[in-house]
Amino acid sequence: MPRHKTVSDEQVLDILLVTITEVGPDALTFALAAKACGLSPATLVQRHGDRSRLVEAVLLRAWDRLQTATELADREEPATPEGAVGLLMRLMSPEDAERNASDGLLLLREDIRNPVLRARGSAWGQTLALALGRRLSTDANKAQELGWEMAAVWQGAHTWWAFRRNGTAEQAIGHMLRVWLASKR
Repeated sequence: MPRHKTVSDEQVLDILLVTITEVGPDALTFALAAKACGLSPATLVQRHGDRSRLVEAVLLRAWDRLQTATELADREEPATPEGAVGLLMRLMSPEDAERNASDGLLLLREDIRNPVLRARGSAWGQTLALALGRRLSTDANKAQELGWEMAAVWQGAHTWWAFRRNGTAEQAIGHMLRVWLASKR
C-alpha cells in the first residue's frame, strides 16, 4: 500500500525556495534539501529524479508564485498609469529588496541558463508587459511597447537602487517609475 505524502510537493518547493535563495542553485544538494524540508534524500530523489530537476522544480514553483501574484495585482490595481506603478510595487516586497538585488541574481542566472526556466520567465514577462501596457495606452501596439519599456525601467531602477541605496527600495524605485511615466506624457 502506498504511503501518503506528509509534506506536499508545493510545500517542499516553497521551503526549498528559501534555501536555494540563501545558498544559490549550485549549492543545493539532496542532503541540504532534505535537512531543510524534513524529508529524506531518497524521498526527494524519488520525487524529482536528480539535482538539476529538483532545482528546476523549485524555480518553476517560484515562477508560478510570481505569475499568480502578477495576475492578482492585475485584477486589483486600477487601469491607470499609477495602477501600473502599484502593480509593480506589489511584486517587490520591501523586506526582500536587498536579497533580491544580490542573492536573487544567482536564481536569475539559473533561469537564463536553463531553457525551460528561460521560457517560463519569458511567458511571465509577456503577462507583465500586457498588464502594464493596458494601464498605459488604449492602442494595443503602443501598450505592448510601453509595457515592456516600463518593465525594463522597473528592473533597471531596482538594479541602480542596489548600487546607490538612495532611500528605501520602495521610495527609489517608485520615484524612478513615476519620473519615467512623467516623461511619457
